Amino acid sequence: MPSSRLVVLAAMLLGSLQAAAPTPAPLRIGIVGLAHGHVAGFFKNNLTRPDIQIAGIAEPDRRLFDKYSTEYHLDPALYFPSVAALIEHARPTAVVVYTNTFDHRSVVQECARRGVHVMMEKPLAVSYRDALAMADAARAGKIHVLVNFETTWYASNKAAYDLLEQGSLGEARKVVVHDGHRGPKEIHVQPEFFAWLTDPKLNGAGALFDFGCYGADLMTNLMHGKPPHTVTAVTQHLQPETYPRVDDEANVILTYPRAVALLQASWNWPFDRKDMEVYGRTGLVKTILRDKVEVRREGEKESHLESPPPLQPPYDDSLHYFAAVIEGQVQENGSLSSLQTNLVVTEILDAARRSAETGRAIALPLEP
Repeated sequence: MPSSRLVVLAAMLLGSLQAAAPTPAPLRIGIVGLAHGHVAGFFKNNLTRPDIQIAGIAEPDRRLFDKYSTEYHLDPALYFPSVAALIEHARPTAVVVYTNTFDHRSVVQECARRGVHVMMEKPLAVSYRDALAMADAARAGKIHVLVNFETTWYASNKAAYDLLEQGSLGEARKVVVHDGHRGPKEIHVQPEFFAWLTDPKLNGAGALFDFGCYGADLMTNLMHGKPPHTVTAVTQHLQPETYPRVDDEANVILTYPRAVALLQASWNWPFDRKDMEVYGRTGLVKTILRDKVEVRREGEKESHLESPPPLQPPYDDSLHYFAAVIEGQVQENGSLSSLQTNLVVTEILDAARRSAETGRAIALPLEP
């Protein structure tokens, strides 16, 4: 048989095998809590995607479930009053968590006892003590615990990390991270979201925890998981009439042996911000929104814009990544979402809160 015919037949056989390959089963997930306003974005973007199946929704406030059920046409049979009932009756493989931050610990502990993986909205915990307890539970239950930051899925942040790793900027010396918006009241977050964001017990703090966590996560990743030596924070109440119980402005300085970071978390920006500046010994990169960076390398007289390549699956969104981790396709250790990284993030946030309260720098490691 001529070789050309063999090539054609081989291609036809390969095509038929690929066509016959079974489609991976969708990840069966439960939703825990509806008090975190980002759950609205989850419903808008994910209800019809074929790679997930929503097994059920655990929310103690039935009225809150009914509100979302009406808006997004959810089946009332998805409702469960507790995490335990959701897991027992709906049997999810994993859950995504949209509770207040204080409740993260109890959710992880309940899921760990039943072997259910967890991804929660940032930050991991309201205290370093809670974070360590969650790590213990995850280890005992042999489950994955991940933290979802919107900025993890920005091609601009990946580009900044890559430029530093490639040596294009020299060794990191200074990082400045800006995160926040005009404030929860000004952007009209849902009432249930506002209630716990402004509660120091349920949120851990105000803008410090709400937006300081982004910079702590990015910096810990840039430092390959190493915690800073000291954390110094100043928090303010620039809108005491609106946020009397929590800070609305936070500036945090992290010191490392050969680098420093300034995290600027605020509910007082005139517009939304999630960007950072990374200064190396020889160059700099500034992230611009999701998909642009401004770069200046050694020898260049001015900076210029670059468009990094789009992120590729499973690193392009939280659910692709969550499924890949559960299925063993990727190792999460050291990633922006990993429990390992977010233990350091929580240690930084807890130290920052202590620094703001005492007016002094806090040395790490912390005593929980």
